[in-house]
Amino acid sequence: MTNPTITERGPEDAKTSGPAAEQARREEELIQRVLDSFAQTPDARLQELMNSLVRHLHSFIRDVRLTEGEWDAAIQFLTAVGQITDDRRQEFVLLSDVLGASMQVIGVNNPADGEATESTVFGPFFVEDAPEIRKGEDISGGAAGQPSWVEGTVRNTRGEPIPDARIEVWEADEDGFYDVQYDDQRVAGRAFLRSDADGAYAFWGLTPTPYPIPHDGPVGQLLEATKRSPVRASHLHFMVTAPGCRRLITHIFVEGDPQLDVGDSVFGVKDSLIRRFEEQQSGTPTPDGRDLGDRTWTRTRFDIILADADA
Repeated sequence: MTNPTITERGPEDAKTSGPAAEQARREEELIQRVLDSFAQTPDARLQELMNSLVRHLHSFIRDVRLTEGEWDAAIQFLTAVGQITDDRRQEFVLLSDVLGASMQVIGVNNPADGEATESTVFGPFFVEDAPEIRKGEDISGGAAGQPSWVEGTVRNTRGEPIPDARIEVWEADEDGFYDVQYDDQRVAGRAFLRSDADGAYAFWGLTPTPYPIPHDGPVGQLLEATKRSPVRASHLHFMVTAPGCRRLITHIFVEGDPQLDVGDSVFGVKDSLIRRFEEQQSGTPTPDGRDLGDRTWTRTRFDIILADADA
């Protein structure tokens, strides 16, 4: 792969003669030198990525006429993002999310495929090795919140049930915190289960509530500086995998949540993923006979359709 000569221009006055034209020539010459430095990259895809990155980055710098102070501030910001990131908090994922980059990557890599369930952001709070539960058991692990019965089926785009699909689910408690945001090593509000022979699944969780993404770090400072809300619309995370199918990472959102009208801080809401969580009065019989005493609860249905892996 060879690097084409740079043809795009900078400021409009670069088309004239004089100092402006000389300045534009120097800027374009630098871009070309950087591109040429990657000319011997053995991996063609890596070379393509680096070439495009260089072009877009330099184009941005030239377009806004970035100052040295602004570039230094950007480096300090990214340094702070890295410094606050650890094995329990991923600030770079948050940054990707609030810039809409996560959703754009998801859209590019999960093209529309008939009736397949739409994907949305992964988020920073997934944890490997969640406990396994059986159909109808509870993922809450003692987390505070209103009980919610979630059920549905897993099928492919031809309508065929998918047995033994692995369904990872995780969510925040009623205070808006995931288990990993506490310091006591609790495991709550997360688990995985498998669909049965008919593709059906069911579990008890918590009725989702709105909550802010962590905003006590550099990403929060960015949101504050731009007068953006850190609040996410109420949601429940799913990751569904099955042989021969494209992995699905998605949420379901709560119909009627006022935050849907205000906006989701990470742009994750899709209309097809909004579900009604039907309020059940205390004393209403539960699907599995569970005794909830005098507590109210909700129920919802989420039928999942997986695209083929080669779609």
